[in-house]
Amino acid sequence: MATSDTTTTETTAAATSADEDGRNANRSTTPGSDGFKDFISSGWGTRDEALPTAREQASYAATRRARVSAAFPGIRLVIPAGDMKQRANDTDYPFRAHSAFAHLTAWGSDSEPGAVLVLEPEGREGHIATVYFRERAGRDSEEFYANPAIGEFWIGARPSLAHVSADLAIRTRGLDELEAVVAAVDTSTLVLREADAALTERIDHARIRFAAEEALSTNAQDAPFSLEFGGDHEPDAELARVLSELRLVKDEYEIAEMRAAVDATQRGFTEVFEELPRITAEVRGERVIEGVFATRARLDGNDVGYGSIAAAGPHATILHWTRNDGAVVPGDLVLLDAGVELDSYYTADITRTFPVNGAFSDVQRRVYEAVLEAADAAFAVVRPGAVFREVHAAAMAVIARRTAEWGFLPVSAEESLRPENQFHRRYMVHGTSHHLGLDVHDCAQARREMYMDGVLEAGMVFTIEPGLYFQPDDLTVPEEFRGIGVRIEDDILVTADGAENLSAGIPRTVADVEAWVQGAQQA
Repeated sequence: MATSDTTTTETTAAATSADEDGRNANRSTTPGSDGFKDFISSGWGTRDEALPTAREQASYAATRRARVSAAFPGIRLVIPAGDMKQRANDTDYPFRAHSAFAHLTAWGSDSEPGAVLVLEPEGREGHIATVYFRERAGRDSEEFYANPAIGEFWIGARPSLAHVSADLAIRTRGLDELEAVVAAVDTSTLVLREADAALTERIDHARIRFAAEEALSTNAQDAPFSLEFGGDHEPDAELARVLSELRLVKDEYEIAEMRAAVDATQRGFTEVFEELPRITAEVRGERVIEGVFATRARLDGNDVGYGSIAAAGPHATILHWTRNDGAVVPGDLVLLDAGVELDSYYTADITRTFPVNGAFSDVQRRVYEAVLEAADAAFAVVRPGAVFREVHAAAMAVIARRTAEWGFLPVSAEESLRPENQFHRRYMVHGTSHHLGLDVHDCAQARREMYMDGVLEAGMVFTIEPGLYFQPDDLTVPEEFRGIGVRIEDDILVTADGAENLSAGIPRTVADVEAWVQGAQQA
């Protein structure tokens, strides 16, 4: 009878505190007696409550917030970090805050799930910025030891409000105080919709409620929010656009982080080459490549910036091959597209194509040198005042010319380049460049006139990544070309008088790539 009573007590405690959604209540053995609670909440050393100085990027984040504030005078802005995302049952994917939140707060890989940045209007101009998050629980609470989602006994130390405030140089409040913000929502309040679906839904309901209440007392015809639930809210899209375009030109801190991400990525590539004997010995050698690079990413940063493409042999003709389950065979090429994401979330995006045995065959060399020529032609046009799409056009001129010379096109290179033809694009269907930064495809919500048709400015960072891909069953090319895929991708910084290839130190020419592969294996 005593055992049964104890089990009942433990089970009841588990059901209420072991896991917030109760998914694991049926297997928890967490004690729930008062005696246990008293014992586990006592006997702890004094916490170090010394406050840090503000991190380097905090002042840059403040400048960015000021620009956003100026764009939306008198309007409440809600920018969530997002929350944990379920992988399976009670396991989640590693948390990564939304890039816009990180950009405006300077909070990167150490950010707290569920955090929310609110810019509250202060008078006609200006805003008060506040980060709301769930502060750590005291050791006298059940959350400390019984909540596997947020309890420090389970996931490690968590910051206090005062610590984060000092670290980010921003005002902080507990997440429970966000309720007052939601209650004050009016139809002009804007939210970054994609960051946190649950919070966005609450704000939608609050805006509808406010609009309905206004409609009872006024005609509310000028309310910016549609009364139709779930309808598009164009002002929210405007917020996303402004936050995206804010990242088009990088500041000096961001540029330094991009350099560091490229350097870490180069180390990862070299370590892959060092492991080639092991890689070629495994049935799933591509997985070894992926794992070796991921190790470097975790050592030097937060993670990989995107799913690594470790494509050997004919897999290199598949643009986004991330299954990475194939063999790596001497004589084949490997297309490795990977980037290290730092703890600040800034990521590199580099592609190198290399011969497994350290030497290109004649046909592999021909393809590689054509792609390198296209990359160099694209780089040559980068300068302030040039238009972004001109970078792609320069690369395509080379791709069209080479594929025409090889007899792969039904028309001349000049005819293929006409908009109504584009036959050369059969062998390179993707674009040549995309902006790079906190997201591997950065500034994705920017207007086309600011992106593809935008004028280049000093401080912009983007990729140049032409390629040629000849599918194994492509009968328009000679047999010796089939199954060869080559891409060369570099990260480019627009400077005051031209451009800098941030990844120029990573070997690019045939001779340098061959020497790099051979030298790494001899080290």
